[in-house]
Amino acid sequence: MKRRLVRDGLSREELTEARIAALARELSRDFGSPVLSFTERERSRRAMLARLPAGDPVWIFGYGSLMWNPGLDHEEARPALLHGYHRSFCLWTPAGRGTPECPGLMLGLRAGGRCRGMAMRIAPALVETETQIVWRREMIVAAYIPRWVAVSTAAGTVPAITFVVDTRHPRYAGRLPEEALVASIAAAAGRLGRCRDYLNNLVWHLDQLGVADGPMHRLLDRVDARVAEAEGMTAGSG
Repeated sequence: MKRRLVRDGLSREELTEARIAALARELSRDFGSPVLSFTERERSRRAMLARLPAGDPVWIFGYGSLMWNPGLDHEEARPALLHGYHRSFCLWTPAGRGTPECPGLMLGLRAGGRCRGMAMRIAPALVETETQIVWRREMIVAAYIPRWVAVSTAAGTVPAITFVVDTRHPRYAGRLPEEALVASIAAAAGRLGRCRDYLNNLVWHLDQLGVADGPMHRLLDRVDARVAEAEGMTAGSG
């Protein structure tokens, strides 16, 4: 099946500090999600950047929506391979791509295996502004832990910042059975879009990276079949 990208997530224009602060207040008030303050996010960001030798480029490794909707200005993007982690739908989201009654699932990096994604290099003059945008995206609810990792690219290995799921976070879903993944992704939707579009966009990008068949492809096939079955039942009862 020929797939296409679907609009998904926040645009760069929406990733302002005021917008993120309002979203954080809403998540904390309505969903009880622990959120990071601006000061806490800045402390985390600066601590990560302080570990980079002066003058070295900053790379960001994206394995989910950062691939199709990065929202950051970058000079170069390369397909990259990360060893020691694999992507997994392991983080519940009662907002964004889900609701409290029908929560969606988001991707996180879990230990073990390997993960293909994109490494994006930020221009030195833009490191401050662009990493602030990345932290606004990824570190609102403290569900991820930022880490420096080594990723392999066709032009050599580069150090990159990526975001690993925090297994202590209350929204961490653990290793769910496939049937639970299919049910949630097929049904969940929120203000940022449908969970199944998130999976669709991931598979589209994996195809571009040369990963034509894998667990995410098979998961999407099952989700599509579940949606088609539900739509058929609805049409038949009309």
